[in-house]
Amino acid sequence: MKRKQFLQNAIASAIAGGVVACRTTTASRSNAALPNINWQMATSWPVSLDTIFGGAKTFADRLAAITGGKFKITPRTAGELAPPLEVLNVVSQGAVPCGHTAAYYYVGRSPATAFGAALPFGLNAQQQNAWLYEAGGLKKLQDLYARKFGVIQFPAGNTGAQMGGWFRQEILTAKDLQGLKMRIPGLGGQVMGKLGVTVQTLPGGEIFQALQTGAIDAAEWVGPYDDEKLGLHKVAKFYYYPGWWEPGLALEVQINLNEWKKLPVEYQEAVATAAFEANTIMLARYDARNNEALQRLLQSGVTLRSYSNEILAAAEKASFKLFDEFAAKDADFKSIFAEWKQFRDRVYAWNNINEGSFARYNYAKLKS
Repeated sequence: MKRKQFLQNAIASAIAGGVVACRTTTASRSNAALPNINWQMATSWPVSLDTIFGGAKTFADRLAAITGGKFKITPRTAGELAPPLEVLNVVSQGAVPCGHTAAYYYVGRSPATAFGAALPFGLNAQQQNAWLYEAGGLKKLQDLYARKFGVIQFPAGNTGAQMGGWFRQEILTAKDLQGLKMRIPGLGGQVMGKLGVTVQTLPGGEIFQALQTGAIDAAEWVGPYDDEKLGLHKVAKFYYYPGWWEPGLALEVQINLNEWKKLPVEYQEAVATAAFEANTIMLARYDARNNEALQRLLQSGVTLRSYSNEILAAAEKASFKLFDEFAAKDADFKSIFAEWKQFRDRVYAWNNINEGSFARYNYAKLKS
């Protein structure tokens, strides 16, 4: 089967909730004829963050279940198999067969990787899935990864819209950002850099200590559930929203392309199905857990603040200036951005009518 045709079938089987993958296995050969495979998976996550590390675990558990326990992957905590921000690199090199990470950690290798994670003022989780699964985004990214990294990747988690970070001091205007040292990765970090922030990229397990010691003045991670587990509220008082740089952060499973090609087609389709389930389940867990965690944080004395419209406008302007700069010097970014931007504009217009109108009516009635 040609790779292009297979990938389309694999995505379709994932959306069908695993039915196609299971039928393919039954129809093409008996389970006994399939090989036993055991892989180790590098991740970017501390095991204590059960929701984001849980995306890797959900993927591995579902893969084992679909294959009758014959294809097993063991997710390892950040740093065990690779430094947390080097997962793509070790998978690309073949040092480990697979990983679970956020694509925007690797914008230094290719700014176009950000499309697999999140762009500032971009797509929310639902819109990101629509772009990936139905508007050609995943195919574009898989072509890019195969060509540049020798890797194939599948969406395998989404945090939903994130919070805007923890600050040791109140931020009222864009001027207040200048000179701050902040942990923030990806293109969001580069936008903050344009606003005068000194940006650092730190793995999750190092954020608390950096804030506590004053090595940084601010940090963002994900949202209330994870941030509470990291203890960030104990070392920074002001909690800002929204996380305009990550309105729907997608995580992904990455597999070395040579290892992928060795897999039976049944296992390849099982991977696509398990990744799809992990993608859906992680978002559901965050949505179910974040508000309760936020209420606990507020009860502990956290001060919740929204970014001012001035800061949001300055950040949006800087974001699209950054996109133009990347498009001018990187052909991959330019090619993907053109179609991504058209999709963003269309889906924004539609969601403004259907979900936006519904949200504005209902949320306006909530007490602040």
